[in-house]
Amino acid sequence: MAADALSAMATFVAVSVARFGLSGWLDAWVRLRVEPIALMAIWAAVWVTAVWLLGLYRLRARWTVRTEALELARGAALLAIITFGALFVIKLDSVSRLFLISLFASQVLVTFVSRLALRFAFRWARSRGLSARFVLIVGTGPSAQWFADRIERHQELGLRVVGHLEWRGSDGLNPDAGLAAQSTSLTRPILGRVDEIDRILHDQVVDEVVICLPPAAWGLIEAITRLCEEEGKIVRIPLAEGAFDLPGAHHEVFENVPVLSLVYGPDRALGLLAKRLLDVILSALALLILSPILVLVGLIIRLVDGPPVLFTQVRVGLHGREFRVAKFRTMVPDAEELLDELADQNEVSGHAFKVTEDPRLSRTGGWLRRLSIDELPQLVNVLKGEMSLVGPRPPLPREVTEYDLWHRRRLSMKPGITGLWQVSARRQAEFDRWVALDLDYIDRWSLWLDLKIMVRTIPAMLQGR
Repeated sequence: MAADALSAMATFVAVSVARFGLSGWLDAWVRLRVEPIALMAIWAAVWVTAVWLLGLYRLRARWTVRTEALELARGAALLAIITFGALFVIKLDSVSRLFLISLFASQVLVTFVSRLALRFAFRWARSRGLSARFVLIVGTGPSAQWFADRIERHQELGLRVVGHLEWRGSDGLNPDAGLAAQSTSLTRPILGRVDEIDRILHDQVVDEVVICLPPAAWGLIEAITRLCEEEGKIVRIPLAEGAFDLPGAHHEVFENVPVLSLVYGPDRALGLLAKRLLDVILSALALLILSPILVLVGLIIRLVDGPPVLFTQVRVGLHGREFRVAKFRTMVPDAEELLDELADQNEVSGHAFKVTEDPRLSRTGGWLRRLSIDELPQLVNVLKGEMSLVGPRPPLPREVTEYDLWHRRRLSMKPGITGLWQVSARRQAEFDRWVALDLDYIDRWSLWLDLKIMVRTIPAMLQGR
């Protein structure tokens, strides 16, 4: 949408210059008693609105290049008919018809080229693993193989197939095995059987699940989608072999095949993009402003407690992605080895560990934790895209292995430095209560909620809460 608005403004200026000359195009509009900048903005808004009404901003639609070109041409043609009809009715002769024809024709070309450039940029970035999303294919038959091939062919989508799940009938045989063996796409692994999907989702990083089962196995679809809902996974169901509907499903078309999409968890793509931009801007500013404090804290830890200054640890992020989180060291160097000795002192009921008077704390660790200063290096994790400023706290891998099924949905959103339970129930000793607040945050997520949590975090830090 932003690219289309910019291309519309650029096209308006270019056509004006071509029609009225480089030195006189501004004066030409002024002589018509029209503010050229305002007119340029109006044209951009009109063009973006027209493209939006055509459905070209549907966030999950998979447009082909040919379809996009035809739809843009149709939009320009409709705008031209409406514009010239209005000029005829109100008998406004001072507007240059040649300018308008040039504007409509040029706009289609410029928008199409800019969208091609965006496609190329996405393909280039995602072919190098940037912003990759991982897909599990449920099924091994021809339709499953075909759909997986098409997904991987469209590199600009950023979808990578991690493997297939095999379905076996009541006789224990896979009716698709012979057909699948003849496929040229068996370089993708079969990770297990369909009834092992819960284990596969826990062992693999999976963002989306595509169900490509034959009609004889459609009775399994409800159970699979219910499991994916609990885990916060997106579900796609190509309808190449039949037709049915599911409550809450989005209807789409991919490679001329109808697809049902069930989206669980946050799906406001523009809002999530704004959240990421906010993360980058605020974390970069915070690192810049707080850099003297960070250096000072590092020196204090080095002088009082000795090296190392930073402590890194593997944590679990979005849909099971593991990454190393950074913190100022607040414990003795062998704190991890001493954990088992303190297991009976755990104050949290559930899959987490917390001891208020932890004997492993270093001399500076107490006040660093009390003011939450030890968490500040995680701003680097936010810049890298592994974390967000606001979200569920990133758990340890050993904690995730003990999660109940409903706990795992907290992994459907990027982890954060602060979150809803940190500012409202941090001293709550029930892990299930923490998870309930995380899921409440995910279900109610908005930028406004993020900002409110950030504002509540600052006094909580200053007051040692």
